[in-house]
Amino acid sequence: MSRGIRNVVALAFDGVAPFELGVVCEAWGIDRSEMGLPVFDFAVCAPTSSVRTNAGFDIQTPHSLDRVAEADLVVTPAADDALHAPPAILECLRAAHARGAWVMSVCSGAFTLGAAGLLDGRRCTTHWRYADELATRFPQASVEPDVLYVDDDGILTSAGTAAGLDASLYLWRREFGAAAASLVARRMVVPPQRDGGQAQFITTPVPDQDAETLGPVLSWIVEHLQDDLSVDSLAARFIMSPRTFARRFRAETGTTPHAWITAQRVRRAEQLLEETDLSVDRIADDVGFGNAATLRHHLARSRGLSPLQYRRRFRAEPVPTTG
Repeated sequence: MSRGIRNVVALAFDGVAPFELGVVCEAWGIDRSEMGLPVFDFAVCAPTSSVRTNAGFDIQTPHSLDRVAEADLVVTPAADDALHAPPAILECLRAAHARGAWVMSVCSGAFTLGAAGLLDGRRCTTHWRYADELATRFPQASVEPDVLYVDDDGILTSAGTAAGLDASLYLWRREFGAAAASLVARRMVVPPQRDGGQAQFITTPVPDQDAETLGPVLSWIVEHLQDDLSVDSLAARFIMSPRTFARRFRAETGTTPHAWITAQRVRRAEQLLEETDLSVDRIADDVGFGNAATLRHHLARSRGLSPLQYRRRFRAEPVPTTG
């Protein structure tokens, strides 16, 4: 369900990581009105008028924490001692969630959410280096170390720095549609949606030193979503055994062929729902789901919406800007 993001706050306190803070500023603080995209009322807020970053320089923070009460989205980036954020920061996060605002963390910022009591009983993630510690510190949380971000009822946690962009683009898609998110991603020169998870970035032995990249395979799949894309058929087409194909696929994408292909089909269906008048049955057939019931099932799992609800909410039209 849309929460109507128009007002965004990034929190800062001593030890904040400037790169992760910059990610939040880039995703939500840039005026993209010339592209027909919303302009947010954005501010960096802190308990003090000046904050020392973990890179050794100070930043001026003229907005106090009182400003947080107006925000629809409150983001806490990584910090050197995110677990021990000032009590006023923790109270702001609790109050924001209680009144229905989105609350998001980038990288180790998840520890700040945990200290605020917002991870108990929830799924969450953080950078893979800190996942075990997060699970130990907050045993009532369900830490998922292999994903790029997790949305659990308005609490959005993301993994490393780039995953902060992934999570932000997820919110752009959810609130304003795939077309708007793609424009933002294009402006930042990043993919509108990455597939797989953190497993791609964890140092592990390379199983096949002479394995070629599956990039051409992935491109072919996206162009042939209507085809039989079972592991057996793909392996035969690209001259591999099914076992080798599945192993290489997971090694390069961080997920299974079925999960990756399903995500591509859902993404293409979203695009067609936004940009065309095609019937739901036709779209389901065009993207390889075969029937509307299967499309409805997968769209409900990923978006919580039926195809018709998705079309009504995200139908491609000029995106209104805020005054």
